[in-house]
Amino acid sequence: MSKLVSQEDIINIVRKGQSEGKIYAATNGCFDILHVGHIRYLQKTKSLADYSVVMLNSDKSVKLIKGDSRPINCEEDRAEMLSALSCIDYVVLFEDRSPAKLLEAMKPDIYTKGADYTLETLPEKEIVQRNNIKVEFIEFVQGKSTTNVINKCLK
Repeated sequence: MSKLVSQEDIINIVRKGQSEGKIYAATNGCFDILHVGHIRYLQKTKSLADYSVVMLNSDKSVKLIKGDSRPINCEEDRAEMLSALSCIDYVVLFEDRSPAKLLEAMKPDIYTKGADYTLETLPEKEIVQRNNIKVEFIEFVQGKSTTNVINKCLK
């Protein structure tokens, strides 16, 4: 899992790469049960830059957002699955509800979010504007979500 790096390391990696003219795109998520919607989203993120970074919610973070029954897969497994994808260059865990602190420290060139957000509703709006981070909103694949997978399994 050499793609899994610490927050300190990813900040240094991005700074060094940017000084050499490389472009970094970052996104975040729980990626609890990986599905085709995730894959297409992550491929699109990678297509925008030289390197892609996934800021992955830790188990603690997922529980804060989704409740005690989640995550289904532990952070180590989720990080390993993401690391196996060729469209991902780095995976970094964060503990908070939001990746805001890490995003502010890392300062990627591009930040991708699902198209259910707009710049006005983006929780990280101030951070991206203050740091001149370009935001790309990526369309979802209809009907593909972790919640749908879980509901289908429960039937």
